Amino acid sequence: MFEFSTKAKQLAIGLTVVGAILWIVGFVMNGSSSHEADHGHDAHATEMHADAGHGANTEHENDYPGEAHASMIESAYKSDQTDSHADEAHDLHSDVRGAEAHADEAHDLHSDVHGAEAHDAHAEHVHHQQQNRPWSALYVAAIFFLGLGLGQLFFLAIQYIAQVGWSAGLLRVMEAQAFTIIIPLIVIALITFFGLGHIHHMFHWMMEGINIEGHENYDEIIAGKRGYLNPIFFIIRLLVYIGGWVWAALILRKNSLLSDTGDGVEMWKKNRKVGAIFTVFYAVTSSTSAWDLIMSIDAHWFSTLFGWYTFAGMFVSSFAATILVTLYLKSKGLLEWVNYNHIHDLGKFMFAFSVFWTYLWFSQFVLIWYANIPEEVTYYMQRWDQYKVPFFTMLSLNFIFPVLAILSRPAKRVPGTLVMASLFVLVGHYMDHYVMIMPGTVGDQYGFGLVELGPILLFAGLFIYVMFSNLAKAPLLHKNHPMMVESKHFQQ
Repeated sequence: MFEFSTKAKQLAIGLTVVGAILWIVGFVMNGSSSHEADHGHDAHATEMHADAGHGANTEHENDYPGEAHASMIESAYKSDQTDSHADEAHDLHSDVRGAEAHADEAHDLHSDVHGAEAHDAHAEHVHHQQQNRPWSALYVAAIFFLGLGLGQLFFLAIQYIAQVGWSAGLLRVMEAQAFTIIIPLIVIALITFFGLGHIHHMFHWMMEGINIEGHENYDEIIAGKRGYLNPIFFIIRLLVYIGGWVWAALILRKNSLLSDTGDGVEMWKKNRKVGAIFTVFYAVTSSTSAWDLIMSIDAHWFSTLFGWYTFAGMFVSSFAATILVTLYLKSKGLLEWVNYNHIHDLGKFMFAFSVFWTYLWFSQFVLIWYANIPEEVTYYMQRWDQYKVPFFTMLSLNFIFPVLAILSRPAKRVPGTLVMASLFVLVGHYMDHYVMIMPGTVGDQYGFGLVELGPILLFAGLFIYVMFSNLAKAPLLHKNHPMMVESKHFQQ
């Protein structure tokens, strides 16, 4: 029986509290800096308006058509007839040139005003990006830690559908990890609701008047997607995701615990039905949730591979977390029925889906890049220009390092090597979500500081607390499971 020790609880709570404090401090500091920058832009714009207005007043003070006309008449009387005609012609030419100069000055004034307005619009856009950064950092961490639980929830369902025997001794670990989806889902729901309330500006399609023709925020492309991207339908889909995923995690866990004191075969059959329903449900919602929660940030862009790509990243990340938790429990003398053949299989899944993720990444990237369609290639152009370092670091951590570390069979049986490869995968896929979300929300105003570190520690603490609490509530051995004997004697 696993015991959630006081030290482990203190660690989890400490990480949560420190993470929350760091995020709040980063939020305040970021808000202050963006507020000061906004004041600086406003002062500069006001100065531009003042200069333009002063130029306009000077122009009008020196431009009196009546005085010019009187001077012309006076010179005509003082000259002879021939000189009068010449002077009148000269003055007429001067008037024409004066009118042209006045028109040029008026054009310059209009250009100054238009430039000031454009500067104001750019300053407001940058200000919104700076304000988005704390929310985006929290959102990236929430999506990443959601994947750690959601990937194992899907894998848990597959174990029942496929009537798998080797993993029976690991089901309690998968069940506890699946439960960790609850906290990230709550945070994601709150952030999206705040977006609909215009508290932040992460989702461009949520802007007021975005679909109203003639409105200053009107966007023809987003307006054309209004049938799908509208607040009511979006909220309905979000609630369906939360309800379906949490329902599966609860029922699979409930039936598993009932099998310890009841008919293990009957509970296993019930979970097989639940797993079948959830797998079909997740086959649809894994893609639609990726469109809603991530791809809709870049609402002009689309990719038919994006759902699969996001799923693969979440799935491989969940295996990395499962390996770390399993090895930790083994180091404490627990899970004695789990041998290195089980660890080897977990390593194979992490390796296989790292390659699968890379295949999807390359397929999506090279097809869009080669086709060079403006509506598609702009997504990668921004990441190539502004996020080059995190972009290529993420690719290396998610493919090159794990493959080199655990390519051979013996490497998958060495705990230290698996821990290193798992950490590469976790860091790499956090960066993957960072690169997917940040460009559309903060643009070039990104960085990595307190406001990014805080949410990572916050969710890491909550992940540990929720997972270990669930592990401590029931025996780690899934009693009465019809394939437990097979799992204990698993060899390959």
